[in-house]
Amino acid sequence: MEKELDLKLKGKINRLTNQTFKFDERIGEGWFSAVYFLKTREIIRKQKPETEVTMQFFQRENAVLCGTDEAIALLQTFADHPENLIVHSLKDGDKIEPFETVLTVQGKYADFGFLEGIIDGILARRTSVATNVYNVKHSAKSAGIKKPVIFMGDRDDHFTTQAGDGYAAFIGGATAQATHAMNEWWGNEGMGTMPHALIQMYNGDVVEAARAYTEVYPQDDLIVLVDYNNDVINDALKVAREFGNKLKAVRVDTSKTMIDQYFIANPELLGTFDPRGVNPPLIFALRKALDKEGYHHVQIVVSGGFTVDRILAFEKQGVPVDLYGVGGSLLKVNIGFTGDNVELNGVPQAKAGRKLRENTRLEKVAMKRRD
Repeated sequence: MEKELDLKLKGKINRLTNQTFKFDERIGEGWFSAVYFLKTREIIRKQKPETEVTMQFFQRENAVLCGTDEAIALLQTFADHPENLIVHSLKDGDKIEPFETVLTVQGKYADFGFLEGIIDGILARRTSVATNVYNVKHSAKSAGIKKPVIFMGDRDDHFTTQAGDGYAAFIGGATAQATHAMNEWWGNEGMGTMPHALIQMYNGDVVEAARAYTEVYPQDDLIVLVDYNNDVINDALKVAREFGNKLKAVRVDTSKTMIDQYFIANPELLGTFDPRGVNPPLIFALRKALDKEGYHHVQIVVSGGFTVDRILAFEKQGVPVDLYGVGGSLLKVNIGFTGDNVELNGVPQAKAGRKLRENTRLEKVAMKRRD
């Protein structure tokens, strides 16, 4: 393990993918550290410069860990004398339990203590996204078949978070992602077909928009949005009749404020469920309509406000969905990490209720002298 890290950890390197992390150089100036950490560093530098601590990081949930590579790279890049730090860590992608120690750093406090809050934040966001994706992906099962999940979080957070969020989503199990930036840290490319804007350009004509798409991107799988006119079944049949075997899938993204024309035309179906947005009866009806005309090969993709609970509800009812597109719910930071100093100069010393929690799963990281 140490030899592997020694080869791959070069300043800002990701152990798993061998891709380079990109850090803001102002981290080293303390720009992103809480001021009380900066003041503590200054006090210790002046009064107790040789003081050593063991800093320990943990959280309180069952989770999929992510962010350790980034945290280690942060220490390698911005700590003073990183070669003198003794670091033990779990790996990105490890399953972790509540209060399990995931990372320890031992060394002079003045060399690295100001990075505590940044490491907490890295682990919190990356682990939250990885865990959210993992939970969604593993809830999307039917008859033992894992269904794909597309990570579509580009419109749900600031664009500068995309690379790290995409990497965390990859760790959680989502390899289909919406932007190139989301794929930057793990070496793939963004994927996608058409937005509603393309259909608008063709005056709401779904067939014409799809035809334009295939002319410009003939090598792509054809996946067509069919909710633009709020008439999912009729528009899906139009594109299926036009493109036949060339049509890979249709995507339903009906707004949760809208009731599809299918229910307007069949009011007798109403009264026992919420007919707004993408709902099970609509997808059952769509599948039935496609199959009736022989388009069994056309898959159904759904998106728009999907969460773990909503996917589970669809799966329990056996709704014929082939792929889920999920965005905002995957980006909620719901796992917080805590960094504690638990040893002082090799002797237990911590605030009440905290102590060093040994973890035999931790592996030593080979930190290197910075050039």
